[in-house]
Amino acid sequence: RGFTVFQDENMFINEFEYLETRDQTKCWNDINNDLISDIPMDRLICGDVGFGKTEMAIRTAYRYASNSMKIIVLAPTTILAQQLFGSFNKRLKNYGVIIDIVSRFKTKKQVQKIKKIWLNNKLDIIVGTHAVLYDNIYLEGCDLLIIDEEHRFGVKQKEKIKELNPSIDILTMSATPIPRTLNMALAGMKKISTLST
Repeated sequence: RGFTVFQDENMFINEFEYLETRDQTKCWNDINNDLISDIPMDRLICGDVGFGKTEMAIRTAYRYASNSMKIIVLAPTTILAQQLFGSFNKRLKNYGVIIDIVSRFKTKKQVQKIKKIWLNNKLDIIVGTHAVLYDNIYLEGCDLLIIDEEHRFGVKQKEKIKELNPSIDILTMSATPIPRTLNMALAGMKKISTLST
């Protein structure tokens, strides 16, 4: 897939305000291995709140954005979407990554403007709720989909994503993955990284 790892990526990673755990280091290595593979990434990051799932997602998004690729971050609720938008924006704003949010707090006019910017490749990351899934414009132009709390999204929704964009890379975060996802991980259909320290 030809990702370029730019020099400022190490600087970006070193700005992480906490001491990196062994699990986080391993998870980031797992993701790096996914990105040099010819197979689309489908990885589950499993860990409790505060164990570093979002940081791993932000680093992955940074790699894609620095390679001029587009990212959607999907959250099950408006509150979670706002929190993720804040976390991603805080870490990425100094690196020229352009982020916006689609939620019920946006007017139709604002959403139309966001769509136009997205289609013109002037927007790197969209954070949004289920509403993003109902508009093919977002998914068809997306290279990486990050899903938070995947158990809150249905099987049909996930299948629709794959149908629209078979080559899309998917990174899923969950503290409580659904049994179907765990079965897929155990069967080797989905890769899993666990953050437990």
